[in-house]
Amino acid sequence: MKLAMSIIGWSGVVFCTLGYLLLSMKLIRADSLSFQALNILGGLCLAVTALDTHDLPNAAANVLWMSIGLYALSKQFTKREQKEP
Repeated sequence: MKLAMSIIGWSGVVFCTLGYLLLSMKLIRADSLSFQALNILGGLCLAVTALDTHDLPNAAANVLWMSIGLYALSKQFTKREQKEP
């Protein structure tokens, strides 16, 4: 179980960092599905590992990070639906 949590935690670090790197290199846009997906997945992984270690402030920060990504995606899908005839 400890190994699984380590893998989940490091995956979260990779997802969040990769999203920021790709955004900084202008390879993806802040309003892209890929950027938001990396943030949501990264936040989820980091929140899970923080909860496992009872690090509640870290868990809360990552749940908020993930929630912001979900909110941004929902706004994008709402805009797309409104544009479609």
